[in-house]
Amino acid sequence: MTGQSCRLPTGGRIDRDQPLTFRFDSREYTGYAGDTLASALLANGVHLVGRSFKYHRPRGILSCGAEEPNALIQLETGARTQPNLRATQIELYAGLEASSQNRWPSLRFDVGEINNVLSRVIPSGFYYKTFMWPRRAWMSYEYFIRRAAGLGRAPDGPDPDIYDKMHAHCDVLVAGGGPAGIAAALAAARAGARVILADEQAEFGGTLLGRTDKINDKPAMEWVGASVREIESCDDVHLLPRSTVAGYYDHNYLTIVERVTDHLPPGSTPDRPRLRLWKVRAAQVVLATGAHERPLVFSDNDRPGIMLASAAQAYVNRYAVRPGTRAVVVSNNDGAYDTACDLSDAGIHVTMVDLRREPSDARRTLLRKRGVEVLVGHGVVGTSGRVRVAAVEVAALNASGEGFTGTA
Repeated sequence: MTGQSCRLPTGGRIDRDQPLTFRFDSREYTGYAGDTLASALLANGVHLVGRSFKYHRPRGILSCGAEEPNALIQLETGARTQPNLRATQIELYAGLEASSQNRWPSLRFDVGEINNVLSRVIPSGFYYKTFMWPRRAWMSYEYFIRRAAGLGRAPDGPDPDIYDKMHAHCDVLVAGGGPAGIAAALAAARAGARVILADEQAEFGGTLLGRTDKINDKPAMEWVGASVREIESCDDVHLLPRSTVAGYYDHNYLTIVERVTDHLPPGSTPDRPRLRLWKVRAAQVVLATGAHERPLVFSDNDRPGIMLASAAQAYVNRYAVRPGTRAVVVSNNDGAYDTACDLSDAGIHVTMVDLRREPSDARRTLLRKRGVEVLVGHGVVGTSGRVRVAAVEVAALNASGEGFTGTA
């Protein structure tokens, strides 16, 4: 078992009174109730979690939610195993067993990484064009090609869990439990409407869960808590956490997948369903699903340790996890300055790289007070590091902003 070397001593929305033991790739780690598998791995200093689909390049945790493209995990074993689940959406529970995919014999030493070395001679469609002859040998070729393609393992027995369904009608269905969704549900509930508020996370708050914003000069999560309590006190209101609005069809017919016991150890609640499918007919629908940060594009931007600014901010504030000891925050807008401030306040040495030539003076002042170096009019040339980013090369942008000038 290893200690949580990257866990901050205070803060976060985790329950430090409930330590949990889990395993990843047969190695034992600890986390806390309120963690996701991703945050618990980062708290233990684990950044390498998978391999890319084709070239088997190292892959780390990029995001903090449903948009995660890299950390695809094989969860549990036997009849209850599930492939290709996002580590950022797996709630940690006692005894969780997870493993990485698409590697052999191990995640760190993967034989398939030879594909990355040979990538220049393995273009798209290489295997279909090369392994055509003799035709009768294709089934043999396909077996190895599929095994190298990153697919997880299907369960090896009958599904031991039970499932449920529910039919419902409402005046207003709100998809998304962030600040906009909570405000919409609160307004509808106050008007006496029958309301269903669904959100895929374990608790309501959306982006506010990972930020230090204020509403009416008070911490934003105080407003969230008070609003949710008021919504709960209204008649004909259903709050559905851990529930994903999965389909939106004609005449405001929607389907919602509620994860009833997925956050509990398998088999611990045999008389309760694992999932419940809600079939809802709504008079009005409010889509308040928020937005995803768009990643910046630069050479070798896929190394483990490179993540979205909003994700790094959420891991610090929501999960009390320090994603690293040094951070280079790259941005083309004011939004990432809040991230840089929060990382610096968490004891991380930060360098700010702003693609703009004239960013906000007020924002720059906030960072200078923290001793953060700000490089304006600069961009990322490339990165280096084998299984985790070790260095970032930056250089000044030219007058057009389409290339670099000077020495990196």
